[in-house]
Amino acid sequence: MDKALDYSARGARPAGRKLDWRRRISNHVAWGLLIYTGLHIFVTMGVLKTGQGSILPYFSLVVLVGAIIPACRWLEKRWEGLTDEQAADPAYAARFRKHVILVWIAAIGLPCAITAGFKGLLAIM
Repeated sequence: MDKALDYSARGARPAGRKLDWRRRISNHVAWGLLIYTGLHIFVTMGVLKTGQGSILPYFSLVVLVGAIIPACRWLEKRWEGLTDEQAADPAYAARFRKHVILVWIAAIGLPCAITAGFKGLLAIM
């Protein structure tokens, strides 16, 4: 996971490591998807254990495949289009930080928001 850290923001980078925004965003997206999936399954299993017998929690798991993965891939493709010179340019640090924050807000916030939404729907039904 050390690869995913933004060394340029701290002003230090291990010797011999070249700055590459493409690789770094790819690492954040990969870890974000893993965290999202694990968290989503964990909170969804809590809803399933209530025994309310609804298909809504299962539907929320389909959201992962239907929306989240393509959205992450779209974000990653935006960075893949950089040339080698652009990928090593420290001027992209602010944009990179914004995208990383977006990835992690989505990875942590969406499972909770989706599950809360489905719990709300179950309460209404």
